[in-house]
Amino acid sequence: MSADLPRFSSRLPADLRPNPISELIQATRHRGARIFDLTESNPTRAGFVYPEERILAALADPRAMSYDPNPAGIPSAREAVAGHYAERGHNVHPANILITASTSEAYAYLFKLLCEPGDEVLVPRPSYPLFEFLATLESVQVRQYPLRYDGVWHIDFDALESAVGPRTRAIVLVNPNNPTGSFIKKPELARLTAICAGHGIAIISDEVFADYAFAPSTDRVESLAGATEALTFCLSGLSKVAGLPQLKCGWLLTAGPGAQAAIDRLELIADTYLSVGTPVQAALPQLLEAGASVRGQIQARTAHNLEFLNESLGADSPMRVLHIEGGWCATLQVPRIQTEEQWVLNLLADRDVLVQPGFFYDFESEAYLVLSLLTEGETFHEGVSRILSA
Repeated sequence: MSADLPRFSSRLPADLRPNPISELIQATRHRGARIFDLTESNPTRAGFVYPEERILAALADPRAMSYDPNPAGIPSAREAVAGHYAERGHNVHPANILITASTSEAYAYLFKLLCEPGDEVLVPRPSYPLFEFLATLESVQVRQYPLRYDGVWHIDFDALESAVGPRTRAIVLVNPNNPTGSFIKKPELARLTAICAGHGIAIISDEVFADYAFAPSTDRVESLAGATEALTFCLSGLSKVAGLPQLKCGWLLTAGPGAQAAIDRLELIADTYLSVGTPVQAALPQLLEAGASVRGQIQARTAHNLEFLNESLGADSPMRVLHIEGGWCATLQVPRIQTEEQWVLNLLADRDVLVQPGFFYDFESEAYLVLSLLTEGETFHEGVSRILSA
């Protein structure tokens, strides 16, 4: 008789089987077909030219051979991040910066800092699908507030205020949002700040795509680094800023009332893990400089692909691209002649094109497909042409 399986935490999904889309991807690759993958989110696999010698030389810093742990990050790394904000017009003190291994780790730290088990955080819908899992791992509940689309995206503040409850501890803002590409506007930020200040809850501003706006705007808020009215945390990192996800380095900036008390406690949490390696911290000033060339290539690629996508859809097309201000994704609204899952499965089975369904990002209605603008140009052009021919 076989022994019973051990009991695992209910915070983990009970069913780990792949979904039908994943199964078809595997089958398509198994038969040797070329997949025109319009979901690429890894810049190191997207054909960009990296300054390899500069990056590798930066990682050869002799300081990498000694271990002198600092929970918030070594001073030169924090100063480099402060300089990164200064270049964007934000006066940030290095003492308000904590170096993390990733924005995912920063979320985990913040949920530990702000929440008791069973407390709630509000997250936007549609948005990045990782929030619920990250929160669940910390025994935190997720409630959603909707973004509405009427030619542009905006926060539904009536719904957001209705979602705030006695156990709400933070409101997550993704700026610009992934996948909608929408930035928060100054009037929206004023109202959001007033809500948070009035209820004594924090703002968590995920700003990893802030460098990837498609056009300037005087009404747009690109960072909450200068927040003064509500306790605010800004997240970013090398993965998007420099196109270097493999080096696992992010940062968490704290601002607003109660900032020092939060920083003291975040350092205690970070001291428990000491997760960020010395080599990447020592190299961070040089990596941010070297990443500028990669960032420029990404900006050019995403702008070109978005232009091609818009030009490919004629006035009579039954499909349309929803308005996008920044980021790496485009949302394509397609006819509701089949479900989003059927759209994705049929495009892959019949056209060898891979896209993401809107329900991956919790779109409230159908039918939407999400395309990565990071995709290499030839692949993106052919993939879009195949979608339109369908």
